Amino acid sequence: SKSKITIQDVLGLAVLIQTQQTVLAAVGEDAPLSCRLLETKDVQQVTWQKVLEKTERNIGSYSQYFGETVNPGFKDKVQFTEAGLQKNSIVIRNVTEQDAGCYLCLFNTYPDGALIAATCLEVYELHGPFIDVSRSNSPPGSDVTCSATGRPVPMVTLTVLHQNLSFSHYNTSTETNTNGTVTVTTKVLLSDLSSTQVGCSVSVDSAAPRELLVTVPEVKDSSDDGEELLEVQCLTDIFTSINLFNFDTVQPHTFVLTNQYFNQTMFLLLSFTSLMSQI
Repeated sequence: SKSKITIQDVLGLAVLIQTQQTVLAAVGEDAPLSCRLLETKDVQQVTWQKVLEKTERNIGSYSQYFGETVNPGFKDKVQFTEAGLQKNSIVIRNVTEQDAGCYLCLFNTYPDGALIAATCLEVYELHGPFIDVSRSNSPPGSDVTCSATGRPVPMVTLTVLHQNLSFSHYNTSTETNTNGTVTVTTKVLLSDLSSTQVGCSVSVDSAAPRELLVTVPEVKDSSDDGEELLEVQCLTDIFTSINLFNFDTVQPHTFVLTNQYFNQTMFLLLSFTSLMSQI
């Protein structure tokens, strides 16, 4: 029977191969895996395998004679991005939780046999950040809420950019969803009523954080009947998904900002003076 190759076994054989020990990918993203042979060898074939509980499953291989071959079970999942005998790369498309695990690249050489290296794929899920802002009358200020949903549990951090302002009533809550993800919500009260910028950063494990910067609006008593006019500015960089804010009237002179996830990179400036005149 075929014996299972452990990751510990592979580590002792991988000194001649350059690869990443760990690759992080979000659900729905593509995960690149790559191996490079550091010494010139007579390589006959390069093979990729996925490590299962009791064995390894062949994903595909490349040889000079047969070219690229992807096994039927991985046809729609794996693609060669660099087919070579000294360096070989594949990409795992549209990553799911089932794709998590360790992968082997084997350089089958003559006369040395197989040189093996391992890369372990860690899959995470992250949605957000989502920011809500509402006006608080007692105590006066702005309630700012930032939330994110992910797996494993995401970390949510709110920061204020104005030097003379600070948060109060800072609290964080978590909720486990039926699909196994966890929603983390952080809520603070900004005591100052003037306009200021607030940032929210969310992250999972060691993945790069996603950040959102919004300008908390200032109340302006500039209308004849005393209606509060709110102006919102949302700033982001090219790597951040933006929340598109809409106003819902809750009671006279109180407006709650709700969000709808808008996955497009842009600079967003919303002025609601004309909107208020129509309500």
